[in-house]
Amino acid sequence: MRLATVLTPMSHENLALAAQCGVTDVVGRYPGTDLDGLLRMRDEVESHGMRLATVEGYLPIENLKLGRDDGTELASMRKLLGNMRQAGIKILCYNFMAGTDWVRTRLDLPERGGAKVTGFNLAEVERAMSLNQASGTLRPDSTITAEELWRNLERFLRELIPAAEDAGVMMCMHPDDPPLEQLLGKARIMNSVENFERLVNLVPSPSNAICFCQGTFAAMGCDIPASIRRLGRHIQYVHFRDVRGTRENFVETFHDNGPTNMAAAMRAYRDIGFAGPMRPDHVPQLYGEDEGEPGYTMLGRLFAYGYMRGLMHAVADAS
Repeated sequence: MRLATVLTPMSHENLALAAQCGVTDVVGRYPGTDLDGLLRMRDEVESHGMRLATVEGYLPIENLKLGRDDGTELASMRKLLGNMRQAGIKILCYNFMAGTDWVRTRLDLPERGGAKVTGFNLAEVERAMSLNQASGTLRPDSTITAEELWRNLERFLRELIPAAEDAGVMMCMHPDDPPLEQLLGKARIMNSVENFERLVNLVPSPSNAICFCQGTFAAMGCDIPASIRRLGRHIQYVHFRDVRGTRENFVETFHDNGPTNMAAAMRAYRDIGFAGPMRPDHVPQLYGEDEGEPGYTMLGRLFAYGYMRGLMHAVADAS
């Protein structure tokens, strides 16, 4: 297991702090199809003694999800995979949430000591529209069924998995967040362990893999250690976090303050032989971070690094 992180922003200060805390792998956001931009990001990370391990977020695939691509998005994704091969980056994390990215209805719920966390309540989803539309993360402009999404996903995988295999890249699917059956008229399909098993069987390949986002699987009501063992070798990337509640109504927690037995989860990763990058994902906003991006400020991330490293060392010593 390798301690990874996303950094917002990926500044010299944040890179230095991550390296000082023992992070080895950094996650970069989609840089477009410019190879030079990706190489500059890689070189900046490597200058701090870490590796750029993953590209995640803001991918140009919305029309591919909806079955409307004219070939432009497909070409951009093939170009990205080729660029990742040249840059030596092995993981691409994506999701198949049509019309949204991850959605929250609250951004400032109180956690331990007054820290602020995000939360979701389906009863407040109309408020979520106004909260998220300004940033473009909600696009309630059409409907799509589960059957259509599965067809579009299979087409997406059949087109891109061969390119990913050629590039030596694992495409890791992130679950729907929140993992509902539908949201704003659009169906959701990556919302159960069974559907992730269906995903990896659509196009069997080491490049067709899973991002196990613990918080989202917890919101599904899954037994986290059992689900890790069930999905096993298909898990190639991990978002290590926790939530309290249900898929319709949940709040984020500190990594050590939720209902999931995080030590048992870490033991399960050890038992399946997981050796990939694992990042804290969303963290609470701590004192003095009110102006930061909810879920992505730095002080809570520093706490998470130490907690995760302690668990990693503990399960390694017990093996």
